[in-house]
Amino acid sequence: MSEPIERCDPDELARIKRRLERERAARREAETVSERGLRRLYAREQELLLLQDVATAANLSQSVRDFFQYALARICDFMAWPLGHAYEVVSADGETRLRSMTLWYARDDAVGTFRDATRLREFAPGEGLPGQTFISGKPQWLTGVPDREDFLRRSEARACLISTACAFPVHVGEEVVAVFEFFSERALQPSQSLLALMPQVGLHLGRAIERQRAEDRLIHDASHDPLTGLPNRALFLERLHQSIAHARRKADVQFAVLFIDLDRFKIVNDSLGHLAGDRLITQVAGRLTGALRREDVVARPDATTPDSSTLARLGGDEFTILLTDIHDPSDAVRVANRVKDALHQPFAIDGQEVYTSASIGIASSASGYESADAILRDADLAMYRAKALGKARWELFDREMHQAAMTRLALETDLRHALQNEEFVLHYQPVVSLRTGEVAGFEALVRWQKPDGELVLPGGFIETMEDTGLIVFLGAWVLREACRAARILEELYPGERAPSISVNVSSRQFAQPDLAAQIRSVIAEVGIDPHHLRLEITESAMIGDMDRVAAVLRELKEIGVRVSIDDFGTGYSSLSYLHSLPLDVLKIDRSFVSAIARNGESLQIVRTIMSLAHNLGMDVIAEGPEDAEQVSQLRSIGCEFGQGYYFSRPIDLPAAIAFLARTRSATETPC
Repeated sequence: MSEPIERCDPDELARIKRRLERERAARREAETVSERGLRRLYAREQELLLLQDVATAANLSQSVRDFFQYALARICDFMAWPLGHAYEVVSADGETRLRSMTLWYARDDAVGTFRDATRLREFAPGEGLPGQTFISGKPQWLTGVPDREDFLRRSEARACLISTACAFPVHVGEEVVAVFEFFSERALQPSQSLLALMPQVGLHLGRAIERQRAEDRLIHDASHDPLTGLPNRALFLERLHQSIAHARRKADVQFAVLFIDLDRFKIVNDSLGHLAGDRLITQVAGRLTGALRREDVVARPDATTPDSSTLARLGGDEFTILLTDIHDPSDAVRVANRVKDALHQPFAIDGQEVYTSASIGIASSASGYESADAILRDADLAMYRAKALGKARWELFDREMHQAAMTRLALETDLRHALQNEEFVLHYQPVVSLRTGEVAGFEALVRWQKPDGELVLPGGFIETMEDTGLIVFLGAWVLREACRAARILEELYPGERAPSISVNVSSRQFAQPDLAAQIRSVIAEVGIDPHHLRLEITESAMIGDMDRVAAVLRELKEIGVRVSIDDFGTGYSSLSYLHSLPLDVLKIDRSFVSAIARNGESLQIVRTIMSLAHNLGMDVIAEGPEDAEQVSQLRSIGCEFGQGYYFSRPIDLPAAIAFLARTRSATETPC
């Protein structure tokens, strides 16, 4: 017989059911929480993976465009949005705009209308989705795009079934440099996680631009002048090479090079200082740039190159202009005239008005050049011709200039050999007292005695010696030889009766920091009385640092050497500086002396100069009298000395000694 079944208490059963229900609910909640956490963890992992991928691509990419293209695709894939696009921020004429970079990610071609509307439009700051993102510097999220008044492409968005848009800025520091925008056909509410993620992505994108900028700066700095920002010699030559290659491919293409050298820039640099010189160079660069930006450009309307000119600074006060796709050399001449006009007005430098002009050489591709160096060389030669013909002008290169340059190069070589082989000689021109007729001294004048016997006057070689710097070595030789001649004259005429010897000092010599020490050394070596040596210095040699000029002249006075101002009236300084410098003799330039017999104005100028010199305690020598009438007029207005063909041409030392003996004998013989 089976045992009776025990019946459960209904209340107990209910309690068990409730407990089981609570346990099931707790398990469901735990599973929900776990699933939510897993989803958040997965989302965070995907976000980190996106940031990692973007950062890695930024480091590996060779160009910003390639990196942005990758980023658009990767972000669209992460967001599951079908369309992405990038803008760049550009500035032109003081205005900032957002312009399409023509970089897209599109899942299909059904959005062509929307893409065309985006490509053809630029947005101002605050305008449309890109402009709002730029102004705010923060991500933006727009829903109901086709119906929004502030979405300027709404009709195209409606046609392409676009419903939601978002955008975020790309930052470099505080600057917004680009904007990324994305679109979806779904109606999506703002995602806070996406809005929080976008700025982090934007920072990685910005780092790529920052790195590209740094690389661009390095490239720019290597190819541009640091003072003016203009292309430097290397970049100019590169573009000139390209123009030559382009002209080889197209027979009808012409180009030209302008070589520009400022006139009198050294005077500004020496008188106002190097900082003022730099400011002048910077202002000149600005004016030249402006001259090339005028509407009447010389490029052909159908020119195939984007820029019709390249302005470069080669260094110092030298600029060059490359004109491409010109009709003929007259276009280059027109630009040269525009450059001249641009420099006509004064420059304001440290509160002073400074004037400058330019000597311009033009070389045209019509001459048929195979190398950049050749056309630049010929433009340089033409510039030197412009300087030689008076400055503030342009000259077109021709073959005669090249031949002249070759001749000059041969002359320079011959002069170097002449220095080595001691082919120079001194001739002496008497300085005569107009009152007594007695020889007071001689001026030592250098001549080049060629091996074939030809005697070359200074006009045939001094300029080349100056330009090459050989004048410093020649000047040192002249000084020593003239002192030796003075020693001979001292032995013939002891004491005060010995005539003085004058020696010309070039600008380069006068600029030597140890000039006084050199002269003191030669005087001691040869053993002459320093009072019998007179140095002749031109006005232009003393332009610049007047404190230094005065200090050098004081040193020479301490040695006992007398100093003359040569060719007075032809330099830059006028009369104003004479009272402040320790000078002994003033030599009136021959151009005034030769005109006194036929020109009352010239006679008055000479009389005025003499009056000034006498008031300052200076003697006066008139250069170049050639006839008795000129000498008589000079004597009548109280001029002490004359030096010219009327008395004697320059002669060698034996002839000079004989001339001195005759005049001394004649003046000492009783009437």
